[in-house]
Amino acid sequence: MSALPGSPEGVATTGLVDTPVDSSPETLAELPPLTEQTRLEAREIIARYPVARSALLPMLHLVQSVQGYVSPEGVALCAEELGLTKAEVGAVATFYTMYKRRPTGRHLVSVCTNTLCSVLGGQRIMDALSSDLGVHHDETTADGSITLEHAECLAACDYAPVVTVDYEFYDQQDVESARALVAALRRGEKPAPTRGAPLTDFKGISRQLAGFSQHGDDAAARAAVDAPAALGPTLAGLRLAEERGESAPAMRRPAAPAPDAEEPAATVAPSGRTGESPGKEAADARVAAADTPAEKAGAAGSHPDAPEPARRRLPDGREGTDTPAGQEPGTSGQGPAAGSPSPNPPLGKA
Repeated sequence: MSALPGSPEGVATTGLVDTPVDSSPETLAELPPLTEQTRLEAREIIARYPVARSALLPMLHLVQSVQGYVSPEGVALCAEELGLTKAEVGAVATFYTMYKRRPTGRHLVSVCTNTLCSVLGGQRIMDALSSDLGVHHDETTADGSITLEHAECLAACDYAPVVTVDYEFYDQQDVESARALVAALRRGEKPAPTRGAPLTDFKGISRQLAGFSQHGDDAAARAAVDAPAALGPTLAGLRLAEERGESAPAMRRPAAPAPDAEEPAATVAPSGRTGESPGKEAADARVAAADTPAEKAGAAGSHPDAPEPARRRLPDGREGTDTPAGQEPGTSGQGPAAGSPSPNPPLGKA
């Protein structure tokens, strides 16, 4: 759980992550401010959604793209613009691990340590990088260049072990290649990802996730989309099928349904040729179209010609159903005897 400082709601804990929100005066003093431009962009995000609070997730990415994490100021801005409490915003920000609770380094390095990646060396990579950088999970190097984290799954088992930098993929890594990658990042270099867009930085990808381009112009954005990628393992099956002339059999198209086949029987229009009223003819059609005994019984019970259910007369002269007294649903035979006073008389009566 993570407390949100700076508000009455913040005394409670919210969310599922136990990393405390960094609200130290030293950290807050060094943060870039959330400007009026940030607020205008937040309103632009809100305008994309029919319900304003649906904009919260990209808005959290937006404030993170400016300040490097979801700060108390960022929580307050989202709350003000969406008409939510800070606790409501904080509950979301502390639920998802993509929203950071302390300033993030220039690059976020995520090492998959889930089953397949771990078996193939993911945990060894994590241990080596942790030792080299002098940090553990969700910690940032002293020079502010790298935040290291382990990831439960990066959805790339066919490329295991996988490392991502700012959510861009570096596939089939080992200890030495991961060390070389991180060393290059710390020197200010940006090695090309195995696949996907060219590397920028954590704030840049946060802006992209907020729905804005992180690139300077349209040409740079197009180049990022068209960047070359090595998709060997994923496309291996397609290449082999092409070489062997193999293809999947064509899918059978379902036969066109007969008229009214997909319509409830109640919507079938009466023909007017049976001599019955439209209501009775439709009821006959519902009975005839019933597929199961239960459906047929239900249709027959609602038919206009269905007999009235048998009734019985209660001791007080009222009519009731055939259910024996004291065995109505919910009483289990434990109802009060006839003529006994009610244990809960109506309000206002003795």
